[in-house]
Amino acid sequence: MHKLLQDLWDDYLTLTPDAKRIHDLFAKNGETIVNDHIALRTFNKGALSLEAIKDYLAQFNYEAVDEYHFEEKKLRAYHFEIKSDLDAPKIFVSELLLEQMPKEVIDICEDLIAEADKVIAKDGISLPMLPWRTISSNEYETLLKHSEYAAWLATFGLRANHFTVSVNHLTHLSTLEDVNQFVKSHDFSLNQSGGEVKGSEEVSLKQSSTMANFVNWKFSDQPLKIRSCFYEFAERFNIPGTNQQYRGFVAASADKIFESTNVAA
Repeated sequence: MHKLLQDLWDDYLTLTPDAKRIHDLFAKNGETIVNDHIALRTFNKGALSLEAIKDYLAQFNYEAVDEYHFEEKKLRAYHFEIKSDLDAPKIFVSELLLEQMPKEVIDICEDLIAEADKVIAKDGISLPMLPWRTISSNEYETLLKHSEYAAWLATFGLRANHFTVSVNHLTHLSTLEDVNQFVKSHDFSLNQSGGEVKGSEEVSLKQSSTMANFVNWKFSDQPLKIRSCFYEFAERFNIPGTNQQYRGFVAASADKIFESTNVAA
């Protein structure tokens, strides 16, 4: 498990220099950062479907706990936990419901899935991975017209879309609002979709995130400036009427967190 998480983190930092800078700023402020969760994206067909990822994560003792649905973005997701190690970061994996996409999206994505299936049949799943060819800028733009999620996934493959700072484990910044102010004071932009803070104490979870880094990505024909990955911050509260901290996710909030990679934002 530790190697899996380290490999995902190292790969994530290559696309998200803001995360390294923010991580270092927290450390300089005397904080020890604990990761609340990691998120990945995939397709709902082929050898890398959500169910296949579920089987892959089982070898690290991760179990699917809750299922989530995002009708507008045409996604389904699970969050995974190691029930014997509640300090281990959760993993949130979503999949694009490809059959609900237009034909031009399906055609591009099924071609990539076929390539991935061959790679997985030979070598198995090994995260992070880009198990298909580098797409063209035209394919990217075609996907982007219909689904930012599909465009991101086809471009970057299976890698950490974001890591998440657990606000509950910080010692000097006691609330998510404090964290947001600290991050903004160092000139980082936060995702404003649905408000700077997504969720509330009433639903036992507050979340915020930076906007994803811009990178000059080399598509097969030309480079384009697009958004890569982002850093999230989560503050968890006890479930009302209990002494038990909420460990799940709020679909309405997660829906807005997805938009941290929105190129147009």
